[in-house]
Amino acid sequence: MQTPQDGTGHPAPADATAALGTRDRILATTARLLQHQGYEGTGIKQIAREAKATLGSVYHFFPGGKQELAMEALQHGDREFAELLRTVLATVEDPADAVLAAVDAFADALRASGWTDGCPVTTTALETTGTSPEIQEVCAAAFRSWQDAVHDKLRTAGIPEPDARELAVTVINTLGGAEITAQVFRDDAPLRIAARHLARLIRTYR
Repeated sequence: MQTPQDGTGHPAPADATAALGTRDRILATTARLLQHQGYEGTGIKQIAREAKATLGSVYHFFPGGKQELAMEALQHGDREFAELLRTVLATVEDPADAVLAAVDAFADALRASGWTDGCPVTTTALETTGTSPEIQEVCAAAFRSWQDAVHDKLRTAGIPEPDARELAVTVINTLGGAEITAQVFRDDAPLRIAARHLARLIRTYR
């Protein structure tokens, strides 16, 4: 869910951003902080400090301040995760097995992160409901792009519309809830259970 990625689809640790240019380093740091702390809990000064950048450079690259920076960080994370999702889904021909493979990768990454690197937009999406329409639209676009990745896999496998679209929405919504539960319990079982039932559901359409 990540800017830049550490190979699992999650934001790289802070020390892994050192080789990036200043702008990319600021985006990477913002994505990580939003994921862990949310929008309200993340300040420009903290972003600058952890990105090893000056406040002046932050406002130079993002003159719209925290909202502009957050929106760009979320959009970049969305693109990175959508690309990762498509790549993992493409490794397995059967769509049900592909979903299982994707969830295995995400569950392993979540466990390896100490249960901290969940969905890249959920915390910010929930926190900004009703307060920032611009950020809400960015979050909505992210969810739609992930649904599109699953939808395209299902269509390629021969599942027709509108079933493919509704199944894709179901997959992303179900895994989002399962991921939060896994973080709360510090156990990847909710994700893996959800994946098995989603796979069974997908198979009924083939």
